[in-house]
Formats: sequence, structure tokens, C-alpha cells
Amino acid sequence: MENDSLPLLSDTNERFRRIRELGSGTYGRVLLAFDRDLQQRCALKVLPKSTTKYRDFQREYNYSLLLSPHRSIISTYEDRCYQTADAFVIVQEYAPLGDLFESIPPQRGLPEKAVKTIMKQVSSALEFMHEKGLVHRDVKPENVMIFDADFHKVKLIDFGMTRKCGSYVRRLIGSIPYSPPEVCSALNNDILVSTAMDVWAFGVLLFCCLTGNFPWEHAQESDVYYKEYLQWHRNHQNHQIKRRYKLPSQWYRFTSHLMRVFNKMLDPESLKRCPITDIGKYYDYRWIHDQNNCRRLSNEDEGVEEDFSSSENGIESNAMTISATSNTDFEELTQMMRNSLTTFDHITSGDNQKTLPTKLLS
Repeated sequence: MENDSLPLLSDTNERFRRIRELGSGTYGRVLLAFDRDLQQRCALKVLPKSTTKYRDFQREYNYSLLLSPHRSIISTYEDRCYQTADAFVIVQEYAPLGDLFESIPPQRGLPEKAVKTIMKQVSSALEFMHEKGLVHRDVKPENVMIFDADFHKVKLIDFGMTRKCGSYVRRLIGSIPYSPPEVCSALNNDILVSTAMDVWAFGVLLFCCLTGNFPWEHAQESDVYYKEYLQWHRNHQNHQIKRRYKLPSQWYRFTSHLMRVFNKMLDPESLKRCPITDIGKYYDYRWIHDQNNCRRLSNEDEGVEEDFSSSENGIESNAMTISATSNTDFEELTQMMRNSLTTFDHITSGDNQKTLPTKLLS
């Protein structure tokens, strides 16, 4: 697909009747429109030529089209990409209920049943990508679209950051809560792309859906919440460590079975993370403790329960609910992210790749 071969519209209004703007940001705009020829609503992703290289547009369109057959990936319509004098346009299906981020109650999260329904679909979409040797690299609630109120139809979107597994990308400036440690702590501009990146982001997404909070702001030891988790994880992996670090309070609500999932997905060492398919082993287990029985009653699950106690005083923690102050506030941090969009969206140099979410952070 050459630049000159793209159908040229003098204006998007030539074929589409604009209804409203769904989002906008540094990358461009997403519009809800009515396709006059096909007589249906659609989403137009409009990418300015001034900030989008043709090869980046072509890559995103080709990946989007390749992945469209999966039931949990947004449909991108073949032979329905265009250009105007100053923009590239991708035509995709419209999700009437917006994105997952808008559906997560801050500080509370979604019901366990709903989260399992969502995660089954998102993990299936990521498994499909990984089987094709592709890594999404931008898994977050804003990139999961909702089609019905019961979450029986959700779809993964935005393949602007998608790359082949084993390729190298430039280091991002800054990080977001979904960025894995190997990205947050990268010292050079060549980062190896692996499916483990998506597994980490999926684990953070799972935490966000269940709690309405981020587990941390960034996966570096300078972040107090991440450091607490890291200390517990190291302790849990190496029982020869003399000091016993207790499980941070924001994780108390999760059952031992779900903590196994987090332990595998949120492993600081990328090579030790489980494949995305491992989540499927745990859907039949309970994930959230009953409000009246939040304590784990045994220590049979790989030592997870015994980490509730501190070696300093030997007293088991009785704090079984999550304090609002013990988490990074979902709304506050997201507002910070919106105010700092350029920090997260730009690559330092090289291929000028852009983050192109349908739901903008700005």
C-alpha cells in the first residue's frame, strides 16, 4: 500500500457525516461518523500527516486489519482507509458504550464476575496476537472497548504501538503504571520487545479492574507501593531470606489463587513471567475474599498466607480492607497522566512511533 494509492478525500465529509468527537490528543482525533455509502455508524481515526509518518500509519493499519478476524479485537474495515490533504484516516467499528476505563468505579472496582468475563476476552485477544508473533505494548483500560452493559462483548483496540516479538524499540520518556520494570528502568534506547510486556500490563489491568486503583505509579523502587510489592515478591520467591516482608495491604482482598496469578504475571524478571494463557487455569477459583471472611484460613498455598505476618513483631495484620490512602488514587493518578501526556506518548528518537489510543489521556 503506497501513499499515492490511498483513496483521496477532499474532506472526510465527502463520504462520512460527522456526529461527534470521541476523543482527541497529540496523535489526532477519533470521530463518530455515519458512512453514507454503507449506511452505518463507524469510528474514524484521523492521524495528521504533520505528526504521523506514512510507514507508522501503514503499520498500524496492516496490523489492525490482520488482527480483525478475532472476535475480541476491534474490526478494521478492509479497503476503507483514506487520506485527505493533511491526514490519514482509518475506519473501524464503533463501540457504543465507550471504553473500560469509564466503566471502572474508582476505589471500588468491578464485580469479580464482570472482571472474569472481561479478562477472558482480553486474554484471548492477546493470545491471538502472541501466536502471530505480535506484542500489543499498550494494554490498558482505555484500549478495551465495551459493546454491552454486561461486558459479554469487549474488544481490544489501538495497535499503534504493536511490534513484532524480538524486535527492538526506542526507550520511552517516562512511564505509566502499566509499563513493566524492564521498560521503566531501561538505560539505553534499544528495548527488546517480548510478550512478557503484555503479560505485565495485563496483570496491572486485572488489579485496576478489581480495585479501581493502580497498584503503583511506576514499576521502579523509587515508588513506595511498587517497592513494597517487590520486597514481598522477592521474599515469596526466596524463602531463605531471613526477614519476612508482609503482603502490602492493597493486596489483602485477593484470594491465594489470585495471588498466584499476580505472582506469575507481575514477576519483575520478564523471562520468569507466565504466558498469557495461564490466567485460564484460575477462572473457576474465587478471586476476592468474602467481606466477612477476608483472612486466609490456611498456609497451604505456596507460603502466600504466611506473608501476612511481620517478622518484626510477629503480629498478624488485622487490616482486611483497603484504605484509600494505601493505594495510588485511580482518578488522581489518571489526571496526572492526562496532564503529562507528552511524557508518555513520545519516543526519544528513531522511528517516531506514536501512541494512538482511541480514548485519549489528554
